[in-house]
Amino acid sequence: MKTRTLGRTGLRIPELVLGAGWVGGILIHSDEETRHKAVELVLNAGSDWIDTAADYGQGESEKTLGRVLKALPESRRPRISTKFRLDLESGEDPEAQLRRSIETSLTRLGLSKVPLLQLHNPVQPTRSGHMIGLDEVLGTGGVADLMDKVRADGLCDHIGFTALGDTASVIKVVESGRMDTAQVYYNLLNPTAGLDAAGPLKVQDFTGLLAACRTHEVGVFNIRVFAAGVLVTDRRHGREIPITSESDMDQEAKRAEAIHAVLGDEWGSKAQRAIRFSLANPDISTVIFGAAEMAHMTDALGAADLGPLPEDAMMRVRGVWDRNFGL
Repeated sequence: MKTRTLGRTGLRIPELVLGAGWVGGILIHSDEETRHKAVELVLNAGSDWIDTAADYGQGESEKTLGRVLKALPESRRPRISTKFRLDLESGEDPEAQLRRSIETSLTRLGLSKVPLLQLHNPVQPTRSGHMIGLDEVLGTGGVADLMDKVRADGLCDHIGFTALGDTASVIKVVESGRMDTAQVYYNLLNPTAGLDAAGPLKVQDFTGLLAACRTHEVGVFNIRVFAAGVLVTDRRHGREIPITSESDMDQEAKRAEAIHAVLGDEWGSKAQRAIRFSLANPDISTVIFGAAEMAHMTDALGAADLGPLPEDAMMRVRGVWDRNFGL
């Protein structure tokens, strides 16, 4: 599998990374044998990085990866990135929460450190619910400072954040130079992070985010490439969690129908077309994909061999965006 540079970290990362989260769920909801086979499959495909989080399956994802890592020879063990989410309403000191989270994650994973630790809370101008305020991230004594302390203590090599919430706020985090990586929402149904202007698209507007990452050498993890599964299947598994404020599942399904109507079967399966779309953007360091079944994983991994969507396919896609999916 081809690799790309992960921003200013200088790390080489495979073009496809397995997401060990709740929505795809193969490392949480399947039997133990399938979980181990899933990791073997991505390793055999040439991908040596898995992305997880402390709260995926209430720790089950990290526990699974800990067992898998232990069963593998050291030379075959994938790199693991994980995340922490602060409980902003608990009244507990954020540093204590962060320390406990990363230490618990490392215990579950059986590791002394991870190459990348990421803030999981979405960012907006001021705190609200689980969404963290911009100054709480970048201000003196804020989360960025606390993550630097954890890095200085050798618990992680690099730090990043999930670039969700208020677009202006997440761009300011990118521009601050404090974070090495960003997890960016970008797919066939909402490509705005990679556009100069949203135009007629009636979706949450992430315009300018990928350009800011490129300018400030922030490595990009492309998240939700399948739009919670809507882009790849008509079946609903009950784990379709809208990730942006404008994500209505019925509307998302109609957007997906419009995209697949113009692409047909010419450029691979639905999953492969979705991944190949993201691979066509050079500002993306890696695409995180999730899967519920082994067959889905094999299909998705095949996209790496097919390569980025060609320009004639991209022209068809842009035509759908220009019509706001016909909605």
